Amino acid sequence: MPLNKKIAIPVVLLVIAASVGAGLLYKNGWFRDDGGGHSKLEHKVQLWTCPMHPFIIKDKPGTCPICGMELIKKIESTPAAGDTRTAEQQQHADMLGHVSLSSTQRVMANVATVTAERAVMNKEINAVGIVQYDQSRQAKVTAWIAGRIDKLNINTVGAYVSKDRPVAELYSPDLLATQQEYLLAVRSREQLKSSPIPSISQNGDGLVASAKQRLMLFGVKESQIAALEKAGKPNIRLPIYTPQSGVVIEKLVQQGQYVNTGDVLFSIADLSTVWVEIEIYENEFSNIRLGQRVHILSQSFPGRPFSGRIAFIYPFLDPKNRTVKARVEMPNPGMKLKPDMFVNAIIRVPLGAAIVVPVSAVMDSGTRQTVWIETSAGMFEARDVQVGGQSDGKVQILSGLKAGDKVAVSGGYLIDSESQLKGGGGADHSQHGGGAKPEGKGQPAESPAEKNSLKMDDMKM
Repeated sequence: MPLNKKIAIPVVLLVIAASVGAGLLYKNGWFRDDGGGHSKLEHKVQLWTCPMHPFIIKDKPGTCPICGMELIKKIESTPAAGDTRTAEQQQHADMLGHVSLSSTQRVMANVATVTAERAVMNKEINAVGIVQYDQSRQAKVTAWIAGRIDKLNINTVGAYVSKDRPVAELYSPDLLATQQEYLLAVRSREQLKSSPIPSISQNGDGLVASAKQRLMLFGVKESQIAALEKAGKPNIRLPIYTPQSGVVIEKLVQQGQYVNTGDVLFSIADLSTVWVEIEIYENEFSNIRLGQRVHILSQSFPGRPFSGRIAFIYPFLDPKNRTVKARVEMPNPGMKLKPDMFVNAIIRVPLGAAIVVPVSAVMDSGTRQTVWIETSAGMFEARDVQVGGQSDGKVQILSGLKAGDKVAVSGGYLIDSESQLKGGGGADHSQHGGGAKPEGKGQPAESPAEKNSLKMDDMKM
């Protein structure tokens, strides 16, 4: 009988302790049914989450209230298929501020990595411009003497003219009289040559030279004067030539019109070379240099770029647009570029050699730039970087990376979300409402232990 009491007393105490423990577990809700037939222990395995918004947690299948995607089973509490990491490795990664992803999570998050490499980048400066006439290749045809336009060889604007062919013929009584004076001086010179008096024989050459000078002042060329001397009779009409070949951009006279000395008859422009005046914003002005090559793109000729060089940079700034104009001189084969045509300009400025990654790899929060580096298989670490110029979808990394680092180019924001859910640093989201909120009045403050134990994985929507 005393032996039975020695056995019964410990058994009774063990039953009492088990009952008290079961009561505490029941009080905390471990065995209570929530209406779905599942206990809290089962909820740790059979929860449902959104692959795009992992903070959405539900206790039954459905759709995400944010993006509408089908919820998937949350399996963070159990090792996923193909995950060879041990619990010690996972804990070690969390302690170092890393984010560890299984192969299934990586596929679901569409995480892809590339290797950072050192390369030479060119910064592209985009600008708009307007095609203009080359002012050094413009000219005006004027009347050198008063008279009447008896004939116009060019009657339309846009016609091409050559400096070897006359554009008009002018009748002038003054010119006719001057030609007669020249012919008389030529005949007198022949007669005076036979005089024995030197002063008289030399006077004939002076008369011819004086009459010839007057004809040249009226716009008569030396070839025309030679033809006049050979013919021995004056020309009633004086042919008018242009100083250069080009296109008529302005016609100011009509046939039969009387003009005075100095009146403009035509305006001529040579369009074989044109100017393109581009506008550069003041924050990019420091990268512009004389002689830089500029690629010109026109909507009229898609896929066919033109090329020129910066010949002049204007010494003043437009106060309205905050731009500086630069003049690009370029050939215009076939006169395809028309004056006043809008074009786009691209200037490539070499930035030198540096670490280069795709632009999608950099997460910019406004105060810092971050990339996610894969330090080992399935483990990612946030790294702050300093970025430089961008071009062709790539960005220059000035500091924070080295050649050979593997960076995430897609799924970076999902990795950052996982880091935030696990209490990691991740990128700085304080600018987007991620800061702590002050405690409300009348609400009990959480203890440090409760704050540390609170995780977004326990959140239910």
